[in-house]
Formats: sequence, C-alpha cells, structure tokens
Amino acid sequence: MSTTDPIGDLITRIRNAQLRRKEKITTPGSRLRASVLEVLTAEGFIRGYTAGEPVNGRTEFEIELKYYDGEPVIREISRVSKPGRRVYSSVKTLPRVANGLGVAVVSTPQGVMADHEARDKNVGGEVLFTVF
Repeated sequence: MSTTDPIGDLITRIRNAQLRRKEKITTPGSRLRASVLEVLTAEGFIRGYTAGEPVNGRTEFEIELKYYDGEPVIREISRVSKPGRRVYSSVKTLPRVANGLGVAVVSTPQGVMADHEARDKNVGGEVLFTVF
C-alpha cells in the first residue's frame, strides 16, 4: 500500500505507540525514513532502529522508543511541511523549538539534519517536523 505522506505516517505511528506505552514499533522502510530516524536517534528522542527482513520485497524498520521515568521522551511531535503545503526556510529563519530544547528536522540539499546542524553548515531547506 502506498502512502502520500510517509513522514506523517511515521510521526503518527510514533505518537500512537507512545500513547499506548509500546516499546517497539514497525514501519515500512525507505531512505527518507532512515534519515529521519538517524536524526531522532542522534538527538536522543528514540533508542534506535534496525532494518528487518524484507517482506514482499519491502524492508521494514523496527523502532525502539525511549521512555524516562515511565514518561515518553517525546512530549510533542508535529508535522510542519505537508504534501498540500510545503514549508521552506532559509538559515536565518529556521525555527527554534521550545527555545532550543526541541529540534526541527530539516531536509536540506546536504541531507536530512537537525536545525542546529543546518545552522552550523549554513544551509536551509524544507522543515519536515518539530520534536520536543
């Protein structure tokens, strides 16, 4: 089954699993999702992910969610750029999430990265979503 918004699907799966206090979830695999999961792992919002066995020619990622004192580490995760309305930002106008405590995930010409990394590399791009 194809989806029109794979990042929105990934975010929704994470949000729903954390509401149900799940330890692991699975999601269809793609290079974009892998890049987004790398950023979430590097920023400490998820424990990690592994690529599972290909099923019907399609890989799946198993994502390990992270909790602290029984509460999810991700308090708020929301989509910014949607298929119907893309949101692009220059380096100067990249959003600061929760005064720097959160992260905006940005798709740049140099790859998917966190907002602070994009500022360091002096590159803007499409703001995919924000996490706090």
